[in-house]
Amino acid sequence: MTIFVLSDQETINGVLLTEGHITVWVAEAERGYEVQALKKSGRGRPGPGALPSQVVPVWLTVKELAAIDAWARNEHKTRSQIMREALAVYLD
Repeated sequence: MTIFVLSDQETINGVLLTEGHITVWVAEAERGYEVQALKKSGRGRPGPGALPSQVVPVWLTVKELAAIDAWARNEHKTRSQIMREALAVYLD
């Protein structure tokens, strides 16, 4: 059995996750999935542009991460989207 520990800052697309989300997802998984529905084209993570991308680990303080998460929630975006947008502004 896998145990998932939910931190108080976990988000998906800027939405703060709750134990309620986990409960709903567990119930859905226990009911089972229709394999053909999961194989629909268009699923998966799209790249941020036409060029290949690369994961770059960055160390942030708790305060910095909290500020990014708050910004992401307000904009209904992910951490990555916010960080890419901020970097693009800085580099212009």
